[in-house]
Amino acid sequence: ALTHRTLSSRRESITTPLTTVDECVKTRDALAKALYSRNFLRLIELINKAIHTEMRELSMGVLDIYGFEIFKHNSFEQLCINYCNEKLQGFFNNHIFKLEQEEYRREEIDVSQIGFSDNEGVILTIDHRTEGIFAICD
Repeated sequence: ALTHRTLSSRRESITTPLTTVDECVKTRDALAKALYSRNFLRLIELINKAIHTEMRELSMGVLDIYGFEIFKHNSFEQLCINYCNEKLQGFFNNHIFKLEQEEYRREEIDVSQIGFSDNEGVILTIDHRTEGIFAICD
């Protein structure tokens, strides 16, 4: 399956070898995406089983820049999109809030602290080297 392509119809199947580097790269990438997607779905299934109780059902969500998106079925691809959004939001939070407030303190400018929701915990849940969702899927 990694070195050949099969086209099937109702009556017959035609199998041809992959002959170009581009075809092989696309096949490899499709396999990797399918494996990560299946690992992600299994991980979500296990998390859902672990957080479901008789008294109530808990949930876990990832907030992206535009707010929560609720899908009937979340994919690994959607997690990657939301992860990128979380990283961008984290960069924004760090640059606009943390670094600017530190600079004001260094320059002894009296500015009240601006409260903001730090999303670093969410990012670590996804990309922690050993315990994050990506590490578990890998």
